[in-house]
Amino acid sequence: MLRKKKYIDPPKILVLGFGLIILLGSFLLTLPFSTTNGEGLSFLNALFTATSATCVTGLVVVDTGTTFTVAGQVIILCMIQVGGLGFMTFATFFAFLLGKRISLKERILLQESLNNLSMEGIVRLAQRILIFTALIEFTGALLLSIRFSFDMDIGKAIYFGIFHSVSNFNNAGFDLMGEFHSLTGYVDDPTVTLTISSLIILGGIGFIVMNELFEYRISKRLSLHTKIVLMTSITLLAVGTAGIFLLEYSNGLTLKPLSLSGKILGSFFQSVTARTAGANTLNIGDLTQSSLLLIILLMFVGASPGSTGGGIKTTTFTTLIGAVWSQIRGKEDVIFYRQRIEYETIYKALTVTFSGIFLVVVMSLILTISEHGQDFLAILFEVTSAFATVGLSMGLTPELSPLGKTLIIFTMFAGRVGPLTIAYAVTIRRNPDAFRYPKGKITIG
Repeated sequence: MLRKKKYIDPPKILVLGFGLIILLGSFLLTLPFSTTNGEGLSFLNALFTATSATCVTGLVVVDTGTTFTVAGQVIILCMIQVGGLGFMTFATFFAFLLGKRISLKERILLQESLNNLSMEGIVRLAQRILIFTALIEFTGALLLSIRFSFDMDIGKAIYFGIFHSVSNFNNAGFDLMGEFHSLTGYVDDPTVTLTISSLIILGGIGFIVMNELFEYRISKRLSLHTKIVLMTSITLLAVGTAGIFLLEYSNGLTLKPLSLSGKILGSFFQSVTARTAGANTLNIGDLTQSSLLLIILLMFVGASPGSTGGGIKTTTFTTLIGAVWSQIRGKEDVIFYRQRIEYETIYKALTVTFSGIFLVVVMSLILTISEHGQDFLAILFEVTSAFATVGLSMGLTPELSPLGKTLIIFTMFAGRVGPLTIAYAVTIRRNPDAFRYPKGKITIG
């Protein structure tokens, strides 16, 4: 008799795939050629860096610009690119090169990886993702290289342009400026600020939205998903910019010394980067507590489905807001743009949000014990940043204990893959219920 092949769920494959990439990257970063001191990183620091890069987070325990050689930085950049687009997208790319047909199983994996609603046209979408990525990253690298050439020699400027373009389009936030300064030297520079902001926004709205906008000239229509993503993203960017501008306007350590245009650019950039990118032009540790709390909320919401960013996602946030508003108005259905949201979607939004809150709260609680003496707001900020794969930091990450680093590593991994995906991956295969229990009534509120 033929032996029956063991079925592996797509969530298991995605978790294992990301895990293997991280382990490979960790091993490479421990080798002597990866660091400037010729000794390589310790395994824990290498694992932390590889997880941060593959999960496109940007939290670092060592300075990227001064600790790693060019070889080490290229390894990190490759992990950022693979982690941002998803390893299944790259597997599809190599299948194209080899002339291999994409099987049904691979299409299912692609759909899961890209968080697409339908398998229809999934291979064409993967092809366009690669084209969009190449064009956007090339344009960003060109603009940044020209700007950086005024501050450094042309070869270094081109290298810096490529690195920061790839890093920020994938919402990773790694930088080569050195001494953990990120982009604070360019806070009022419109070229750097607006170019990197554009890269972050394009990477954060999601490839599904990007593809629909590309096809709009022909179809003349946008799906409900795209409308909600664009509406929510614009609203959050506006609220974040206005909030940071008002809260930091008189702060002598951040916006106060800048011109009006510098204040606007600084506020706008911090609002953009809080949505999962991780680069910063203002020193995060110098922000007021009100601004830090606002950024924590923006980080938790994060980017959009099918993007290079993390968080609970813009569609999840808007669905919950819609459900609350419908309940307040006494309406049974949640309506957006004259379309009804299914209850299954609302339940999933609740589950994703609760899972995120639970993970952030538990990790913050444990870190308040393991990192005794550290400020609670700094711990909450760091954990939220890790969960939402943002990478912004108040400076706590390099000071973490081994246990603290391990907890943040797990949080970054869970944030990138998704708490639900991990839960599905470690549970047995799910089957629908064979029967339903009678209804029960409880009082709420």
